[in-house]
Amino acid sequence: MTNTGEASAQFAGETPFDVGERRAWAGRAAAYAAGFGRLCAYTVPRLLDAAGVTEGSRVLDAGTGTGAAAAAACARGARVTAVDAEPDMVRAAATAAPEAAVRLAALPQLPFADESFDAVVGNFVLNHVGRPRAALAELRRVTRPGGRIALTIWAAPPAPGQALLGRAVQAAGVPRPPDIPTLAPEDDFPRTEPGLAELLRTAGRLAGVVCSAVSWDHRTTPEEWWHGPASGVATIGRVVTSQGPAATERIRRHFHDLAVEFAAPDGQLVLPHTALLASGRVAG
Repeated sequence: MTNTGEASAQFAGETPFDVGERRAWAGRAAAYAAGFGRLCAYTVPRLLDAAGVTEGSRVLDAGTGTGAAAAAACARGARVTAVDAEPDMVRAAATAAPEAAVRLAALPQLPFADESFDAVVGNFVLNHVGRPRAALAELRRVTRPGGRIALTIWAAPPAPGQALLGRAVQAAGVPRPPDIPTLAPEDDFPRTEPGLAELLRTAGRLAGVVCSAVSWDHRTTPEEWWHGPASGVATIGRVVTSQGPAATERIRRHFHDLAVEFAAPDGQLVLPHTALLASGRVAG
């Protein structure tokens, strides 16, 4: 079942950061799926394992994007509900995971009763919410006692492959536009193993919290890796396209120069990435 809602929908409790995120992702599901989506899918099997997703589990995939985690959970025989704040992503996820109930909704206020799910997963969703602590508390609310929550975020500082596009922007002398909001300092947290673990223990009040780094080499082509930001995908895409075609072309040239250090003999790029995976149990 799919409920895409309206592209202009407003969500309760949203911050300027949330509004900026929705603007950055609006209508870009296809461009995301063709590049960054493949990257983000790498952590899905471990994420589902950490949440204890098995056949018959009632699972919530929060911030589903184009539905990679939702589809993988359905393949395990789970009963899956998936939500995203962007209508284009909701449509893409419904196609990728036709057995899931996909709907438009956003953290930190979800349209579900307390203790609705056995397991909750969020693949990089905390990177895209303006109030991470409130988001964690909400995920805990909808998880039954004894259920598990598992989340991934990008580590900071970023791994070399993740930093490539930002280096190209810096080399081209293109600043971050002032209208792209940043997370409020009081809402931020350290993007480290101890920092994410502490967030789950305090805001999520989870027991048995574990957190570890997941590192891998993402193989892609220069053309594929450039297509996402050149199409305006994510915050990096908004920066890349912020000053018009000439500045975008300048960034592209620097990107291709810098990408040489990651080039494999077959012409593909081998980009090292590191994410953090944390999970915990809702105490009974």
